[in-house]
Amino acid sequence: MSVSTELLQGDELAYLTVEPARDARTAPLPDELHPRVREALAAQGIGELYTHQAEAWEAAARGEHLIVTTGTASGKTLAFNLPVLDALAGEPKRRALYLYPTKALAQDQLRSLGSFRLPRLRAAIYDGDTEAERRWQVRKWANVILSNPDMLHVGVLPHHDRWGDVLTNLAYVIVDEAHVYRGVFGSHVANVLRRLRRLARVYGADPQFLLASATIANPGELAQALIGAETTVIGADGAPRAERTVALWNPPLTDEELGLRASPLGEASRLLADLVTRESRTLCFAKSRRAAELIHRFTAERLGDDSRLSPYRAGYTPAQRREIERRLLEGELLGVSATNALELGIDVGLLDCVISVGFPGTVASLRQQWGRAGRRGHGVAVLVASEDALDQYFMREPETLLERRVEAAILDHANPRVLDGHVRAAAFEAPIDVADRELLGDAALERAAALPELQKTKAGYVWAGRDYPAARVSLRSTGPEAFTIVEGSTGTMLGIVEEERAYSTVHEGAIYLHLGESYRVQELDFSSRTAVVDAFRGDYYTQAKKETSTAIVEPIRAGRRLGLELSFGRVVVTEQVVGYQKKSIQAQESIALVALELPQTEFETEAIWFVPEPWMLEGLEREPRLLGSLHAAEHSLIALLPLWAMCDRWDIGGLSTNLHFQTGAPTIFVYDGHAGGVGITERGFDSFEGWVEDTVKLLEGCPCEHGCPSCVQSPKCGNLNEPLDKAGALALLERMAGAT
Repeated sequence: MSVSTELLQGDELAYLTVEPARDARTAPLPDELHPRVREALAAQGIGELYTHQAEAWEAAARGEHLIVTTGTASGKTLAFNLPVLDALAGEPKRRALYLYPTKALAQDQLRSLGSFRLPRLRAAIYDGDTEAERRWQVRKWANVILSNPDMLHVGVLPHHDRWGDVLTNLAYVIVDEAHVYRGVFGSHVANVLRRLRRLARVYGADPQFLLASATIANPGELAQALIGAETTVIGADGAPRAERTVALWNPPLTDEELGLRASPLGEASRLLADLVTRESRTLCFAKSRRAAELIHRFTAERLGDDSRLSPYRAGYTPAQRREIERRLLEGELLGVSATNALELGIDVGLLDCVISVGFPGTVASLRQQWGRAGRRGHGVAVLVASEDALDQYFMREPETLLERRVEAAILDHANPRVLDGHVRAAAFEAPIDVADRELLGDAALERAAALPELQKTKAGYVWAGRDYPAARVSLRSTGPEAFTIVEGSTGTMLGIVEEERAYSTVHEGAIYLHLGESYRVQELDFSSRTAVVDAFRGDYYTQAKKETSTAIVEPIRAGRRLGLELSFGRVVVTEQVVGYQKKSIQAQESIALVALELPQTEFETEAIWFVPEPWMLEGLEREPRLLGSLHAAEHSLIALLPLWAMCDRWDIGGLSTNLHFQTGAPTIFVYDGHAGGVGITERGFDSFEGWVEDTVKLLEGCPCEHGCPSCVQSPKCGNLNEPLDKAGALALLERMAGAT
């Protein structure tokens, strides 16, 4: 009896299916491949390529930019390494720049390149940890430089005179894990890459961009948005895949009336313990460090021994990470619990099983996690559901998850809140003139003429300030007025948060998650714009309570959709955080409501909005039912939008009102949670019919009879005391979905 049939049975099993095995499709090594590279591949036992690797080689040989978007462990790294290694073996003076979203991934790639033992390959890392005295050596000596977008933005481009030789000889730019560059971060990175292309041209080079991504719906669109050029998509995966059992596991109900279920952490630990007992190498992904550590502890208690178990989290040194990976690879470890934040950083090969505790937010992320199961043979992939609305929706509608296309990665490099800082930085690096329109775009030229810090000269627009403007721009924020998050005990900077989001995410007493680790905010200092945090070991999380209003600035698109007028455009959102609620992690129960006095914030963003027709609200017109129905519909729409636009739910906000001062009628708004917007709600506008149909399914299958927050509450919403009428929301959305 197999592991899957023996273990995955009982009332908790919501769905079970088998994904068939797939044979490899291969192609011979290219005849023109440099002999030294051919020998290096032979030494690693590589005598042929997968077909997608061969296609990437051919596209690169034609001089095309390309993006490889195939499954986990399909050999994307070799697909982009091969053209680089071949070029450097023939002309070692040429340069290649590799960009990774994390330092750990750059370290992994450095080891991978070193394993080829090519005499003319000189690879080195250049990031914030590189010693000052070594930096000039890397610039002078290395022909493969591994870095990250942040370092490129502030450490390389503003000081391009020091990088003249690198830029002159720059032949390839590798952008790995390209799907990470979406939303605000991706919008900034797109501008950084355009600035890089521009400076390379100043120095006489025109590098090829080779990108690699997890499977997403729009790889060509994403690649073109990132680099500003046409890109060939390599998407037909030629790598083999073992047969894989996929299970959806729903913890048992503990209160049928309320729809409450047993802890998903407990269920995950039970599955992990059983798999370890069966000698199955298993990786368990959880959403936070606290959850990963609880799963580790619960599993050890079940087994009475933790010698073959380990947590795997942020904060480990590369040596510690390598040791855990080695022990798992060699079978010394059988059960490892990790945070979703380390999804990109784990380098493990031969896994039997993967458990995902809670839907990680996107189908693409779930598939990336599950793709690690079954490297040696038959694999098992399990999603253990939480009480979250999306998780329960997938338990009731498994085909909606398993047959769903992965999401589209969205960014907007021309968002003025993002673009302005990069236009200033570009003007500092070299005068901006009409020749830059091709790379920087029309909007950049328009902003250059409008920005007061830029001065028009015969050469173009130049920076007239005394500092260097790149230092003002954080790649993870849409504006300069951001708060820095600092760990109080060490002074370590953990991150930044935009002002308009700071009051709801890092207010005093808030529990803040960073790379899966929990911190409690001790102080929010308005004068220094700093949030001071300390490590938190408690078993609750916090949810802000806000008062929100929305004003329409300008409709941009409108149309008759699902029987009503749907609009997309610019709005101003005004928010004030008035308190926060503590909620227990395991029981999801409210512990306390704490009042706060914080300033009001206001930001302009993009939104969709609609006014239901009167017949859609029949039977729902009276208060409090009207507001409760609108509010629950708004929450449900927010919960489902990440399945149409590749975003996190905290990237989206919403407002529902029984009488909006501009429309004069009941109105629902869903808006981008970042100033300026990054295209999330426009994707919702384009996909409105499917989005609403999904939301109806979400509400139809909920087991409880009333509008409980676990069905329709979204993490973005802080209006915890307002009514939520799920039945009314379902009636409204069903009427919309049925309208022609």
